[in-house]
Parts: sequence; structure tokens; C-alpha cells
Amino acid sequence: MNLKRYLPILQWAPDYDRSQATSDMVAAVIVTVMLIPQSLAYALLAGLPAHIGLYASILPLALYAIFGTSRTLSVGPVAVVSLMTAAALAPLAEAGSPEYVAGAVLLAVISGLMLTLMGMLRLGFLANFLSHPVISGFISASGIVIAASQLKHIFGVQASGQNLLTIGQSLIQSIGDANLPTVLIGTGALLFLMFARSQLKPLLIRAGVNARSADILTKTAPILAVLVTTLVAWQLRLDTQGVRLVGVVPSGLPDLTMPSMDWGLWQQLALSALLISIVGFVESVSVGQTLAAKRRQRIDPDQELIGLGAANLGAGFSGGMPVTGGFSRSVVNFDAGAETPAAGAYAAAGIALATLFLTPAIAYLPQATLAATIIVAVFTLIDLPALKRTWRYSKADFGAMLATILLTLAHSVEAGITAGVVLSMGLFLYRTSRPHSAVVGRVPGTEHFRNVLRHDVELCPAVTFLRVDESLYFANARFLEETVMALATRKPELKDLVLVCPAVNHIDASALESLEAINERLKDAGVRFHLSEVKGPVMDRLKGTELLSHLGGQIYLSTFEAWQTLTNNCVKSAA
Repeated sequence: MNLKRYLPILQWAPDYDRSQATSDMVAAVIVTVMLIPQSLAYALLAGLPAHIGLYASILPLALYAIFGTSRTLSVGPVAVVSLMTAAALAPLAEAGSPEYVAGAVLLAVISGLMLTLMGMLRLGFLANFLSHPVISGFISASGIVIAASQLKHIFGVQASGQNLLTIGQSLIQSIGDANLPTVLIGTGALLFLMFARSQLKPLLIRAGVNARSADILTKTAPILAVLVTTLVAWQLRLDTQGVRLVGVVPSGLPDLTMPSMDWGLWQQLALSALLISIVGFVESVSVGQTLAAKRRQRIDPDQELIGLGAANLGAGFSGGMPVTGGFSRSVVNFDAGAETPAAGAYAAAGIALATLFLTPAIAYLPQATLAATIIVAVFTLIDLPALKRTWRYSKADFGAMLATILLTLAHSVEAGITAGVVLSMGLFLYRTSRPHSAVVGRVPGTEHFRNVLRHDVELCPAVTFLRVDESLYFANARFLEETVMALATRKPELKDLVLVCPAVNHIDASALESLEAINERLKDAGVRFHLSEVKGPVMDRLKGTELLSHLGGQIYLSTFEAWQTLTNNCVKSAA
């Protein structure tokens, strides 16, 4: 067994030096400052006590540093996964209750087991079956639902719901009970964070701060909002005026816990855990690949599954919640100069110190501030203009994207992502079941062949060259049969039909039977069936089959060779 394959830490740790350590420690300090409010906020978004977010940012970071392949990915609670966690647990227990927390722990463990198993089975390619429009639509809709769900904290009212419709209805019914101090805290924090995101960096640069420092200071602005509003809430005793605070947070490191052994609960959470695993993996790999490309590095998707699996198992066994690689914190980690995954381990130590020593101060943190932090963070997830771009390019992809958005907004995140997966697979099967094919002819004076409907080419009435632009498998085998026989029916003068196969990378058993049927039916019609440009791996599989032993025609290395052999002097220009 290659240990470096399963323990990527062995690839970089032997050469780890003081310069890298310094860069990683600087990045870790910056990421830790950012992670503290984010972790608290995303735990509340998931309906969990705030300290659960801190727990989910300690052991997972350390384990990912051992098993992950990205040098700069930062693992922890993220907005979309937190929302999916809340949606999965809401039907099972009251938010924040011990049963609810136990469910979150189990959800992380199940997700960790699934991800680890998928990694060991090298199933990283499965993420490719989720089309980008579907993922984009799901994340945009989730961002809208997340932002809407946090308005209750901004206004200081009781509201609930798992989709935009129920959340909106609940907010309208309770808006009359809005708490003025909470509104002032929440809107003030929201406006400051929006200003910091859009205006603070240019302002700092004009003041003489270098661009990198200005960028880092801008991204750590939430900690300033946390400090100011916590001090205000403490000094003015805003809890006595109806402002909801985070409240008492247990100090000390999390104890190792065992997940529930209730098999019924495992079954209830299995589907949600699978969806969380898939969405988390897609988000994490997308971020990891983007950042790795900037430094001409690469990540291993299969090992990333194991890294994320280990992180989720660590979260579950330390009393945390499901985690994945986060976009904003990973970008900050990258921009701050992190060189290796050790930066994540150092950040884990920073979160551990905060859990040990800062929890008394966190008790006075207004929930409205955390809600503002979440709302501003998820604005970057919402990309509604993508609908217009997708509509212009592909109506089918637009339909899948729109369906995902509408179901997520109007029903639930599970319904949205499930519809997205089904529609992605459905579109793939539909497109490949009716592959593009074209009758091609020779471009005069060359060895090139092009579609007769697009180019002026040379043709021979007795010979037809049919190019098929897709691998052949069970879903399109019948379509190919119908296409070939329709050509033969329309051309009574046809003597030879050449199937041109430059795009055929695979022929399965069903398609093989269809090719054999085509060969026999063309024989009965007095037409010889030929193949050209068959790729080596495909040819290897065809050797020894009934198709080759009974083939009516020949197999040609190139279409031009078939043209020279079969057309003789019957060439005429296409109409």
C-alpha cells in the first residue's frame, strides 16, 4: 500500500521548513479570527447551540491536514451544509434540544463514513454527474433561503420554516413584535459588513495600506462587528431589553462522544447525510481545484473524499456538526499566504484556545450580529444572472436549473438537490440517447470529411459515410439502428455504408448487439457494412466478437482510406 496516497501529509511534511511554518502561522491567525464568528453563526443557522460550531472547527481541521490533498482548503461549518443540517433535523426534534444535537452528531458521522467509503472505492468521479447549472441554481436558492431565515434574528422575532414561503409567512405574522434594540444592532451590523465588503478595501488602499493587507483587513471585518456589538450588549445590558444573546457557552475542549446507536435514526438520516456529503464534496472540490490551479498544484478528488470523511468523523466524535471546505475561509487562507495544510492545524489550535478562554465574552454576543454575518456571507452565493446566461446557451439546462431553484425555494433543500441530481442524470441520458450523427462527404482535394448539410463536399451515391458523435451504449443503441436503416431505406442505390467512429470511446454489450443486427439487416438488403477510425481500446474489445467475424464489409484505419477503396469513379458534388 502506498502510504503517501492515503496520508498526503507524508508528501509535504518531510520538507517542511521554518519559512513555510511562518507563512502558515500568519495565515492561521487571520483565518482563526474569521472562523470564530463564522463557526458560531453557522451553528445557529443549523439550529444548534453556538459552541457546536467551534467544536466542528477544531478536530476536523487537524484531520484534514493529515488526510486532505489541498494545500489551502479550510474545513469547517459552511452555510449550505448548515441549512441542509437544519432541514434534516427539523422533523426529528426541537432545535437546540439534546436530541437535536445528537442528530447533528450522527449526521456528521454518517456523512463521514459515506465520504470515506466513496473515497476508498475511488468514486470521486460521481461529482461530475451534477451539472454546474443545477449546482449553481441550488446554491443560489439556498443562499436566498438562508438569508430569509436569518431575518428573524435581525428583527428579534419568533419565526420558523424550511422554505422561502413558510419563512416569509411566519415573518409577516410576527413582524409586529419586532424588538427595536435588536433591529438597531442587526441592521447596524448588516450595513457595516456590507460597507466593509464593497467599500472598505478601496478606502484602505487610498489611505496608504497595501492591497494584500487591505484585502485581509476587509475579510476580517466581521470580528470587529462582533467585538463592538458584544461590548455594547454587555455595557447596556441589552439582554434585559429583549435582545437575544448567544448566552452561556461551555468553556473547555469538547469531549469525545459516541454517536447514537439507534438504527431507526440512522435510517432516517441516511438520505440527508448522502445529500450533504455530495453537496459538500462538490463545493469543497470546486474551491480546492480553483485555488490549487493558481499555484500550479493539483488535488486528488478520491483522496479529498477520504479527507472530508475524516473531517466529518472528527466533527461527529467531538460533538460537532457536518463540515466541508468553505469558499470564503479558504480564499482568506490562500490570500494570507498559507503554504501547507499545517495552516489548518494551527487554526484548529487557535479555535481550541478561543474555546478555552473566550467563551465568557461570547455569551454577550447578539444573535443579530451573527445573523448579519451570515446574510452578508451568503450574498456571494447568489448568482441569479446565471439563469439568463444559461437560458441563452441551453434551454434544457435552464429548465433543470430553474426547477432546482423553485423546488428549493418553495419546498425544501432536499427536494431541490434531489431534483437537481435526477434532472442532471435525466438530461445526460436524453442527450446521449439521441446522439448527434451526420452523413459526411469529402472536402474536395483533402483527406477531411465534413457534414453534407454544412459544407460543399464530394459524395458517392452508392456509398454513405455516417459519423456518430457519441459512445454507443444501451440508451442509444436502438436510435443508431433506426438512423442507419432510415438511411438505407431512403437510398435504394446504396451499396456500402461506413460507420465513422472517431468519437466512439466505448461500445457496451447492448450496442454490440445493435451493431450485429445492423450488419445482418444491411446484408439482407444487399448493403455492405463497414467501420472506420475505430479507436484502439474499442477495437480490443471487439476482437473475437460475432460482429467482426460476420462483418459484411471491412474495418478501415481512416475514412479517407475507405473513400479511396469504395468510391472509385462515382464522385459528384453535393447539392
